[in-house]
Amino acid sequence: MREAPVVIVGAGSAGLSSAGALKSRGISAVVLDAGPAVGATWKRRYERLHLHTIRKFSGLADFPIPARYPKYLSKEEYAEYLQTYAEHFALNVELGSTVQRVRLDPESTRENPAFLVETERDTWRTPKVVIATGMYRQALIPPFSGLEEYRGNVVHAASYASGREYAGKRVLVVGIGNTGAEIAVDLAERGAAFVAISIRSAPPIVPRDLLGRPVQVSGMLLSRLPPRVADRIGRTLARLTFGDLRRYGIGPPDWLPFSSKRVPVIDVGFVASLKRGAVAARPNVARFTPDGAVFADGREEAYDAVLFATGYTTGLDKLVEIPGVLNESAYPRSLSGEPSAQPGLYFIGFLHSNRGHIFETNLDSQKLAANIAGT
Repeated sequence: MREAPVVIVGAGSAGLSSAGALKSRGISAVVLDAGPAVGATWKRRYERLHLHTIRKFSGLADFPIPARYPKYLSKEEYAEYLQTYAEHFALNVELGSTVQRVRLDPESTRENPAFLVETERDTWRTPKVVIATGMYRQALIPPFSGLEEYRGNVVHAASYASGREYAGKRVLVVGIGNTGAEIAVDLAERGAAFVAISIRSAPPIVPRDLLGRPVQVSGMLLSRLPPRVADRIGRTLARLTFGDLRRYGIGPPDWLPFSSKRVPVIDVGFVASLKRGAVAARPNVARFTPDGAVFADGREEAYDAVLFATGYTTGLDKLVEIPGVLNESAYPRSLSGEPSAQPGLYFIGFLHSNRGHIFETNLDSQKLAANIAGT
């Protein structure tokens, strides 16, 4: 049995920012992470990935990203910053430490809670636990009729590295979030013979930079307005930028970002690829065949590979064995950085924001540190 005043599960941006904010207040935490190095999760993501948020608003608590980095950091540059952040605060990060479950110590009381954080090699006992494992812990491929009979290559976006592997092939991307849109562009630019993207519900699409201003800054300004007003302004600006996309197979958005509290597709070349025919839009997949897919409009096409950009689950239902703190979707019931229904247990990083996920994480980690310091 090992002990620590605070145990943080996950050494991504949320976990590190929490540890850094606590360190600034004189509180030491142990950070447990399954990876081989700080920033390893970022390094293994697909090659073309860059932050959609700008350097100024993508730093962690009490240590901004140095000015030597570009406006939009690549995944390697952001991983390097995370390593520098951990070194700057001399954080106690235990790598290669996979947490298997978090539960209450049966000998603890509600007035004086204690938690057991169990890894494959040891157990930590602590009065404070911060869960910072993120929203993208377990890849999700929804059930599709006929998928088990499909003979082509099936890959989730979590395992995608580069379109070079698909040069000369016909590829279907299922899902049009930010990851799906970027992968479709990468496939087309890397020489795929044909690229299509299947769309179940049309998303709002916004330019990464609008009239010389990063869309993140616009999102911050619009967030101050009533959601319907913000959505109306954002939709008008997007239409002025991109025009009517119905002729290219993408209808009006089925949801809007501010009223639904979801992040839109941030365009980094997708619309241009769509307009020049490098990427084709298709409706939702009705079923798969041994050689390809049949879409909701009845069209049938052959594909050599299918890439699922269909999202993730938190996996918290299998990790956190504490009743009452998760909802039916395995998301925390409590607000990011705020106390949960179980005293001593906190969650951070499980939110979507049109102001930027890392920006919100910075703010929430400082709120979390203040909450822990005040208890």
